[in-house]
Amino acid sequence: MTRERISTGLPRLDELLGGGLQPGTLTVVLGATGIGKTQLGLHFAQQGLRQEGERGIIFDMSSRGDSQSHAEYARRLFGWELSEAITDGRTAEDVWQRNTARSDSLHLFRQSGRRVTTSDLDFDQQREWKAEMNRKLGETIRFFYGNFAHGVRRCVIDGVEPADRASDSFQFELFEYISHQILRKDAEWVARDLFRERFRENARRVCEHAYEAADVGSLLLCTTKEVMLDDLLARPLESGDVLSNANSVILMGKTRAGSKIGRALHIAKHRGSACDDGIHPFVINERGLCPDGAG
Repeated sequence: MTRERISTGLPRLDELLGGGLQPGTLTVVLGATGIGKTQLGLHFAQQGLRQEGERGIIFDMSSRGDSQSHAEYARRLFGWELSEAITDGRTAEDVWQRNTARSDSLHLFRQSGRRVTTSDLDFDQQREWKAEMNRKLGETIRFFYGNFAHGVRRCVIDGVEPADRASDSFQFELFEYISHQILRKDAEWVARDLFRERFRENARRVCEHAYEAADVGSLLLCTTKEVMLDDLLARPLESGDVLSNANSVILMGKTRAGSKIGRALHIAKHRGSACDDGIHPFVINERGLCPDGAG
């Protein structure tokens, strides 16, 4: 069955992507801090309200303790007041109540302020990081499943910090879990992970709130050390890492023309679909991100 393309919320970018992103797939956006990745992600999330009837959700993996400005951008661009997921005191069964399950964002590692690569931590610190991630996996499953059960069909995962190798990053390790055990997994099996021994007593509601993983589109925003678009274009992909497994890869970087610095994007990969292979300038203004400078 052919599924409708997922709009990014930016008509010009949809054109460059041959009609938009493909549902059930992962798109990775790469670029330096401040280049516009988060604004692109919020355009994508906001578009869910028009296309699926529900805005997308935002899972913030940053560990520095500072904000990715999600709430500020959402309010300014769309008049959208982000609701933060409440984790304390929640149970698995709370996913059935829309007013508790349907939240816009979750930032699990707020104020931890630690580095996210194995090279920065000794053995005991690595064990502590992994233990903290394991403790928070239940909250992660509840956040995604609760939103998907109530009609959300797109998610933005932001705050991934630079790492020399994806295999050394705890954030990529967590994302791999989310990708394989939540986003791409059959809804019933995600529910089994959430409810565990209480699954049988929740089975009827699981059936009533069923959804297709193949309808969910995911956008992963990764910060790079490379600032210039030329350097991103020359960057090799590691074999087997999240970039090589992604269906689409969008590069965002700075460009130089004489004495002026601009911004541009390039679609480096769009598997299974025609796409534009050019380098396209964009601007950021009061309306957000505008590819090719179009207002």
